[in-house]
Amino acid sequence: MSSGRVRIERLIRFALAGIAGCSLIMLAMIMVFLFLEGLPVFRNLGPGDFFLGMGWHPTAEPPEFGILPLMAGSVAVTLVSSAMAIPLGVMTAAWLAEIAPAPLRRVGKPMIELLASLPSVVVGFFGMVVMAPLLQDRFNIATGLNLFNAGLMLALMSVPTICSVAEDALRAVPVSLREASLALGATRWETTVKVVLPAARSGIGTACMLGMSRSIGETMVVLMVAGGAGMLPGSLFDPVRPMPASIAAEMAEASFRGAHYHALFAIGMVLFLFTLIFNVTAQRITEKSRRVPD
Repeated sequence: MSSGRVRIERLIRFALAGIAGCSLIMLAMIMVFLFLEGLPVFRNLGPGDFFLGMGWHPTAEPPEFGILPLMAGSVAVTLVSSAMAIPLGVMTAAWLAEIAPAPLRRVGKPMIELLASLPSVVVGFFGMVVMAPLLQDRFNIATGLNLFNAGLMLALMSVPTICSVAEDALRAVPVSLREASLALGATRWETTVKVVLPAARSGIGTACMLGMSRSIGETMVVLMVAGGAGMLPGSLFDPVRPMPASIAAEMAEASFRGAHYHALFAIGMVLFLFTLIFNVTAQRITEKSRRVPD
């Protein structure tokens, strides 16, 4: 290899390392900024009152900054959306990878992934204008802006992520495993369920974690369709107020460097940690799938 080509490859390697380093630096700066602006809330408020408090009343005297209902709303919305999105996304991925004819797969996968490009405000608008009145009339409830509506809209946004990643994991399963299963007398369905899906379980697990991460961090949809009530949900049709919705709705009203301001940044800090846990878990699942047993 000529010295010129070596220098070019070394330059490209340094450039890529620099770009990756810039991404890490930006992430670190965001994290430091969140903690610097969020931690001051604990000067006058105990961690127990903040994390386990039941009331979020910034304008009260004295103000209350308990985020337990907000965390419960975020967790509930994520669980409801995951309960709908994970089976639908994984089954759709299995159909695309194992059953669908090639012409249909070439059309179907781009159309499913096109859902990921829908602006969240459009999905939220659909939930407000179409789904909310439908749920209200169908179930005879006080409002259609509730936990179930928010979970349904978030599931619609999570399915493309889950389907795309899971389908890639399924197609990465060696063809020899499928051929061996069919040669032993298994049907196509048995091969898919008992051979292909277990072989791709790590990739499917990563897809599910990424879909859940998308749900818990989404802002506009939950702001528009979750109902905005900061209380613990007692049923699927109760309005809730997840953490991202509180930040988006109140940040413009919070006085700069005031108690309300720091409390909202503390919510962002908690939300950042939630999302980080989901992504680290997905990364660990991916690494486990690449580990070669001794």
